[in-house]
Amino acid sequence: MSWKNTTERFGLISIGFHWLMFLLLVAVYACIEFRELYPKGSDPREALKSWHFMLGLTVFILVWLRLLARLLQINPKSLSPSTTWQTFAAKMTHFTLYLLMLSMPLMGWLILSAEGKLIPFYGMALPSLVAENHDLAEFIEEIHETVGTLGYFLIALHTLAALFHHYRLKDGTLMRILSINRH
Repeated sequence: MSWKNTTERFGLISIGFHWLMFLLLVAVYACIEFRELYPKGSDPREALKSWHFMLGLTVFILVWLRLLARLLQINPKSLSPSTTWQTFAAKMTHFTLYLLMLSMPLMGWLILSAEGKLIPFYGMALPSLVAENHDLAEFIEEIHETVGTLGYFLIALHTLAALFHHYRLKDGTLMRILSINRH
């Protein structure tokens, strides 16, 4: 298997980025959901929030590298004949997933900045992006939570589309991103 994409297959770079981002998103969501199991102000709750921030910022950094890798490579051609609406839906879903991976960490950074809190990043404190402003923090936090909830549905849609390709169309799309040869 090649490191780079071909017209037929995803390369190891694309496959690696895809699954790394998936695992990071699972971890980001898990940290913020599991924090609810602990009382406010407790050490485990604060640790999960810190990990949520740090992993989110890791997504923010890696998505730029993923986009660069995507721009520098060809994309494999579609394995099944698609209608115009299917092609549009696929492109919009991917675009929205990238938008999610870019905007959510940035909003988190803005929230912490506007709350006047430290922005933790693996032992470092990142600079604030805006001056302390609790009204702004609250406003952005509402958007962040709403978009985060929509993210669950977007990820589910992406997963269902992959399963549709695999079980209904039987076109090998899912196998390409799993790095399994169908031949």
